Amino acid sequence: MKFLPAFIFLSFSFFVSAQNPDSYKSEVWVSDNEDGTYTNPILYADYSDPDVVRVGDDYYMTASSFNAAPGLPILHSDDMVNWKLINYALPKQVPEETFAVPQHGNGVWAPSIRSHNNQLYIYWGDPDHGIYMVKADDPYGNWEEPVLVMEGKGLIDPSPLWDDDGKAYLVHAYAGSRAGVKSLLSVNKMNAEGTKVLDAGRHVFDGHDDQPTVEGAKFYKRNGYYYIFAPAGGVSTGWQLILRSKNIYGPYEEKVVLEQGSTAINGPHQGAWVQTPQGEDWFYHFQDVEAYGRIVHLQPMTWKNDWPVMGEDKDGNGIGEPVKTSKKPDVGKKYPVVTPVESTEFEGDSLGMQWQWNANPEVVWHAKLPGSDYLRLFSIKTPEDAPNLWMAPNLLLQKFPAPNFTATTKFSFFPQEAEEGKRAGLIIMGMDYASLTLTHDEDGFIIKQTQAIDAIDGKEEVTIAEKRINSNEVTFRVEVSAPDAMCRFSYSEDGQNFREIGETFQAKPGKWIGAKVGLFSVSTQEAKRGGYADVQYFRISE
Repeated sequence: MKFLPAFIFLSFSFFVSAQNPDSYKSEVWVSDNEDGTYTNPILYADYSDPDVVRVGDDYYMTASSFNAAPGLPILHSDDMVNWKLINYALPKQVPEETFAVPQHGNGVWAPSIRSHNNQLYIYWGDPDHGIYMVKADDPYGNWEEPVLVMEGKGLIDPSPLWDDDGKAYLVHAYAGSRAGVKSLLSVNKMNAEGTKVLDAGRHVFDGHDDQPTVEGAKFYKRNGYYYIFAPAGGVSTGWQLILRSKNIYGPYEEKVVLEQGSTAINGPHQGAWVQTPQGEDWFYHFQDVEAYGRIVHLQPMTWKNDWPVMGEDKDGNGIGEPVKTSKKPDVGKKYPVVTPVESTEFEGDSLGMQWQWNANPEVVWHAKLPGSDYLRLFSIKTPEDAPNLWMAPNLLLQKFPAPNFTATTKFSFFPQEAEEGKRAGLIIMGMDYASLTLTHDEDGFIIKQTQAIDAIDGKEEVTIAEKRINSNEVTFRVEVSAPDAMCRFSYSEDGQNFREIGETFQAKPGKWIGAKVGLFSVSTQEAKRGGYADVQYFRISE
């Protein structure tokens, strides 16, 4: 099965960036060393709980997206190291009315992507609604409407398996916060179409004794063995567990095959086994790095006595440890360096793929007119009695792309009314957040650097510093520095000379996600309708 890139418009005006995704090369993180090797992570961005499938000579990745919309990112690679973001399988989160407001930490958890019957299938668990599936003939095009395969609370981390006899099964885990129990894996029968479970399921593994928080299961079959690849031990501190059995319902043998060991790569687990056409085996997994999110690594993998061997056994205990660098996978050909798009000049007819909203978008939040060279963000009223922007749905955000980077944006602000109450600007968003805002009062325009510490708990946003300027046009900048994601804001009135403002801010992760950087344009409930900001560009640089 070979998919051709048809680049079809998504229904809510997301499309390819004006920056060409086929040739974009990041200034701040490139994994490919261009000498036949790569350096981990292959994606220094929050593609949490990654899963990958090979289709012919093409590789497709998806990841958790939680409350962000669009959801279920689709990435493509020719060589397993260089990736570009090509689509989303979920233009809006479902149920759509539920996700019309921010649902931090809810939504799409730990998906699995599989190729079956000349289509791509993605299964994911929504901890509040159940297990969904969506599929497509063409990953670049429109994905079908999601199907609720298994309704229920706390059903997460599903992975399908179509057996040699055509029968279909689904393995999944449980979210203790909803199901009341975790560290269990269960297998259900499915119909052959993969659209509905047929039974109540059977528990096949209990991790309470020695594999706590076992979850994230991925189902495979090889040499007559059924394999469940499953992380255990927790997101930031855990390890990769492999279960195998000759019977799909077990009993399953268990073996830990990857752990942090002597490396700096904590919690190496939960990902995907992929085999190249040349017969090489590789394993994708994530590493939780706090504000930078869950970044994606690639480990060499072999088999010994029908057990996978991942990474390198540095301390001789029989368990692999993650490698920092490795030769690239043998895919039979050399491909150019490419990375997901980060910067945009807003020259295209719609937003770039890198952008996601804080909730399901409404068409009135922004305008990207054909032929325009700016993005117009309208001044949307914040939720009633909101003490900060945590529950503002119209935040336009993208992932942190590297440990060290600078984000610069230039825009003009048009409040339309003399009264106060409207503002627009640059934001670093997480459970704590900070922003650089351009606002106004009856005397003119004001730059404010603000913070909301413990925004998730409803604490008020406060102003740290402010400065009057004589124009409605300004350039804002934030510099983010490792290892602690320290953020320093500055502004420029002429686009050339920048002045620091306010205090250094330490970025914090969001709910199950890394921090994000992006744009906003909001209004108080009391202000009159109208107002907008025209954004000329958003650039990520060193």
